[in-house]
Amino acid sequence: MGVIIRQSIKGTIVNYVGVAIGFFTTFFVLTRFLTAEEIGLTRVLIETATLLVGLAQLGTNSSVMRYYPYFKDKKNKDHGFFFWSLLVPLVGFLIFGTLYACLRGVVGSIFAEKSALFVNYYYFVLPLAFFMLYMTIFETNANVLMRIVVPKLVREVIVRVLLLISYLLYAFKVLDIDGFVIVFCSIYGVAALINIIYLLSLNRISIKPDLKFISKSLRKDYLLYTLFLLTAAVGGVITPSINTFFISAKMGLEFTGIFAIATFIAAVIEIPYRSLGAIAQPQLSQAIKENDLPQANQLMKSVSLHQFLGGSFIFFLIWINIDVLFELLPNGNLYVVAKPVVFILGVAKLLNSVCNINASALGYSHHYYYSLILTFVLTFIAIVFNNWFIPLWGMNGAAMASLLSITVYQLFLFGLLQWKLKVNIFSVGQVKILVIIIILLLINCLSVDYVLPLWRSIISNELVADIVDACLRTGILTLFGVGAIYWWHVSEDVNSLLRKYLKFKK
Repeated sequence: MGVIIRQSIKGTIVNYVGVAIGFFTTFFVLTRFLTAEEIGLTRVLIETATLLVGLAQLGTNSSVMRYYPYFKDKKNKDHGFFFWSLLVPLVGFLIFGTLYACLRGVVGSIFAEKSALFVNYYYFVLPLAFFMLYMTIFETNANVLMRIVVPKLVREVIVRVLLLISYLLYAFKVLDIDGFVIVFCSIYGVAALINIIYLLSLNRISIKPDLKFISKSLRKDYLLYTLFLLTAAVGGVITPSINTFFISAKMGLEFTGIFAIATFIAAVIEIPYRSLGAIAQPQLSQAIKENDLPQANQLMKSVSLHQFLGGSFIFFLIWINIDVLFELLPNGNLYVVAKPVVFILGVAKLLNSVCNINASALGYSHHYYYSLILTFVLTFIAIVFNNWFIPLWGMNGAAMASLLSITVYQLFLFGLLQWKLKVNIFSVGQVKILVIIIILLLINCLSVDYVLPLWRSIISNELVADIVDACLRTGILTLFGVGAIYWWHVSEDVNSLLRKYLKFKK
């Protein structure tokens, strides 16, 4: 786990640099210079492109992870494995891109009344999706080579910086709305180009396929797996975008923009898993391929534990500072209505990221076809819940639909893995983390009730008093939490790092 921890830390640092840029962009540029409707437009474009990418991949993202161990051969440049990872999604894009173009009339009729701006830029999704598709494919190829930092730098930092520049150019009237959308889509093309240049620099990839290496049984297994993933993708890639599409169609792009701000805040919780998952999944795939279930079980527990550790503390820090965050937000009075959405989505993101390694394990096993059923269950539940809850509770209903559908899905997934593979993600360390977080929340509640009024009596400016209080509470409670984690031995990996960098004694 040492390699995973080291790579994850580097990747997480890059992620949080990106989050800092994204935070500044979202809370001090977007909310100041763009209307909620324009923010909603960018969100719908991204979500629609993501949906198209998920289908066009034809399962390449998962199949690269699953089958790379069969091709792995540094001397022979992995037998041209990279070629197949380029060809398959190209075929998928041609199929689903054509289908998307043909559905313009149907989609337009659904969104025309509440979200006409999206209909105007419907076809821009195609180049955006193409660029996002190959940015992702190149990143996945780097991941299986255990090189996650540079692709993450591209995705989390370079893309965000370029997006920030595009927003500012639009804000200061250098670009009109048409020019902005063109530049917005082109940024992902730049990212894809950087990723392929980096991959070529590793001198491990080849676009010359080794046809003799692919046996009949391997080809048959791959085709069946791809067919399965394509079927599963119909449900799997729709589910994450359901909230955005329902809100856009039923409530309008303005509410989509507000929901997008809340989603951005909650999404920070998943960041540790982006690094943990990227570096752990190739090892998990290898362990399951070799039927080393004890190793797979240990790896899954470790990934889930450290994601819960990182994610729960991020959720805690967000929630204890949420009021100050909305006070500082330009036009915060418009977006503060999404405060309950942040909490509900935060819990959903935490649950999903802690349990997400389960889906990877099932996908890499011989029982992968079971995930097809679970995916359709998740999609069906999400659609039904969104259709029920949004008319009743608006954005809060959309968030609750996400939480409930993820909960049901993860419960089924947990039971299936325990039954078929005898592996699970739970450990005593997670119970310790939960206890620590609950204690910290209780301490925070007391401090808000008794300490915050004291600061407001001392400092005449209420906002300044709130900021001072938030900073002190954040610092003190974080130190208390780190100390509790260390002395209670929640994670030996974390304790080792603390001893190494903070010179703690055993």
